[in-house]
Amino acid sequence: MSYLIKDTSKEERKKIAKEALAISVASDKMPSKKVIELTKEYINGKIELDEIKRRIIEHYRKS
Repeated sequence: MSYLIKDTSKEERKKIAKEALAISVASDKMPSKKVIELTKEYINGKIELDEIKRRIIEHYRKS
């Protein structure tokens, strides 16, 4: 299955994001506001998952 924006509908991206966030919460770690904002951008078709990963890594490297 492809998770690229061109291969998914907004509803499918919402489901993908919900499942990913549920895994994060299940491990007792709430996602940061930054992660939630980036996830919304993916759902809305603005950025790909690879870009989210790159931005999160960059954010934590600066911290």
